[in-house]
Amino acid sequence: MTTESQAAAQDGKKPGTLQALAVYLERRSLVMLSLGFASGLPNLLIFDTLSAWLRDAGLSLEVIAFFGLATLAYSLKFLWAPLVDRATVPLVTKWLGHRRSWMLVCQVLIVLGLWLIAGTNPAVSLGLMALFAVMVGFVSATQDIVIDAWRIEAAVTEKQGAMAAAYQWGYRIAMIVAGVVPLALSEFVGWNTSYAIMALLMLVGVLGVLGAPREAQHEIRRIDAHDIPAAPARDGVEWAIRLGLFVLGALVLGSGLAGNAAILSGGLTKLGLPGAAAGVEAMWSAKPWGVFAQVSGVVIGAVVIFLAARPAPGLKTRPGRYLGVALGAPLADFFRRYGQAAGLILALICVYRLSDFVLNIMNPFYLDMGFSKLEIAEVRKVLGAVMSVLGVGLGGFAIARFGLIRALVVGAFAGPISNLVFAWLATQGPQLWALSVAIGVDNVASGFSGTCLIAYMSSLTGQGFTATQYALFSSLYALLGKLVASQSGRIVEGAAAAADSGGLFASLKSLFAALPPETFASAMEKSGVSAAALGSGYMVFFCYSALLGVIGIVLAFMVARLPPIHEETPAAP
Repeated sequence: MTTESQAAAQDGKKPGTLQALAVYLERRSLVMLSLGFASGLPNLLIFDTLSAWLRDAGLSLEVIAFFGLATLAYSLKFLWAPLVDRATVPLVTKWLGHRRSWMLVCQVLIVLGLWLIAGTNPAVSLGLMALFAVMVGFVSATQDIVIDAWRIEAAVTEKQGAMAAAYQWGYRIAMIVAGVVPLALSEFVGWNTSYAIMALLMLVGVLGVLGAPREAQHEIRRIDAHDIPAAPARDGVEWAIRLGLFVLGALVLGSGLAGNAAILSGGLTKLGLPGAAAGVEAMWSAKPWGVFAQVSGVVIGAVVIFLAARPAPGLKTRPGRYLGVALGAPLADFFRRYGQAAGLILALICVYRLSDFVLNIMNPFYLDMGFSKLEIAEVRKVLGAVMSVLGVGLGGFAIARFGLIRALVVGAFAGPISNLVFAWLATQGPQLWALSVAIGVDNVASGFSGTCLIAYMSSLTGQGFTATQYALFSSLYALLGKLVASQSGRIVEGAAAAADSGGLFASLKSLFAALPPETFASAMEKSGVSAAALGSGYMVFFCYSALLGVIGIVLAFMVARLPPIHEETPAAP
């Protein structure tokens, strides 16, 4: 806790409404807006927008899909976050400080990477463009690590909500710019020039870095290996083996997190195992059980990484010491500070937004209800975006005005309540006003709870491990949701079949008897049930998703009762 937050705690007073709103006009929040823009711009440029350029150049959809792996680095960034915590940038760190020096270097490299992409013809040098895209993805993911760390270290806990909100606003603006401007410019000046212009827009982030205040003094945890005698030949071989295992584990883990087995299958094919490659692809893409193969990949990859970093039993070596401390110390620090409560806190992170993550069948739901694609697009992309921005802002305001823990508890209710609004929507038929209400409430609730969770995870990091611990938390929080969401469709159709056969949910069919004929009109054709039964199935699913949110509510109240953690400054390992 910083001096500022300690003073606030001793005073015992919460800021007033105007004070809570004024935090958005502070220098740090405005800087965060520009850094959010710098974070969101390259993400879309190497993924969705680049796919449009590749298709325009006549490339196949299979090749284009492979380019999506350029964003794999975003799923694996916690693996090199310890390097960002511990390494300094020569010369620049003394000028800008630890975090801002890393940000500036990353942004310069992103500009360079986008310029290189802009100077490449995919029809002639596809491999070179792929290399540049992977470079931008890796450096951009590294930039995200540093931006998160600076945000946490540059502001007290009470202002983390506003910082997170400003970041998300900047990120969303960048996504709109990166998704619209290059396509429009390409019609007049071509793709190469449009990407060169996008590279120049990264200067928004550079200006943000130069205008940002220094973060709190960063403590670098040194790794002491002086008690282990150097053995260059042995250490060189050990480094090669450990790093090879580390990369292998990272690829398996990343393929599981990304839900894409292209790298694994490609590697097996190169090794002369086409049958195994086809089997992995089939397991990864199977519906709905493929997600279990993906989660298994995450677990197997994590085990391989653990073995690669674990010191050899009974043998002290420098590679084992360096990797073991770099990856193990952040976890040890977290469990040391929170003790028996650590498991409860991690459980809350995993389930806090579970009720949101299971809503992976919303577009089919809207179409089944009888809404047109244009109506869905207008409400989701326009009204939904506006309400999401509002929800993010409300989350930041609530944290500043009422405190992080109170806002966190309120946010835990947001997801379940918004899911019950969708259960109500199912009974209304294709009414545009009802769709607008449901999507509006959902986006406000999602924005609010998302901001609260970001601020809470930020508050959990320890001095010297900010980047690593936050990267781990942000990689962890969606994993359980991915697993549970794989069963959403089965729950809807299973409940619908039970309703049609006179089972447990048959009484719900009466709620859908008076709906217009176009509502769930294709139920028999697509799901083999009556329209009223499909409506009942969706209602059961939304109630089930709300009940999942109750777990998060209970855990949020339990966490709220925990005593505050008083930071200590431990000796460097």
